Amino acid sequence: MVLARRPDGSLDSQCPVRDVLDRIGDKWSTLILATLAAGPHRFSAFLRAIPDISKRMLTQTLRDLERDGLVARTVFPTRPPSVEYRLTPLGATILEPLASLVQWANRSHAAIKVARMAFDAAG
Repeated sequence: MVLARRPDGSLDSQCPVRDVLDRIGDKWSTLILATLAAGPHRFSAFLRAIPDISKRMLTQTLRDLERDGLVARTVFPTRPPSVEYRLTPLGATILEPLASLVQWANRSHAAIKVARMAFDAAG
């Protein structure tokens, strides 16, 4: 694993890995990208698929993902206008590593819960 480091060995704040993980590493981005893996979604469909996300957080996260080129937003000329979000070709490339992470989380969740309980009991 290669991370950008400063001459003193510390992690560089301009490291490309840090820059990318800042976006896709938060839970909302991950859940939105995983939701889009099934196909395009409208705003209200995201709210149904991810019921604990606020409208404000959904809006901001979609904008951030669009800014990073991972999600495309299409406005349809209806009354009222309807908006659809889909993965871009770049966004689709995250699905394979994201699927691996999801599989790891599913396999490891029980062990992580046990470790948390042991840590909390010792503390």
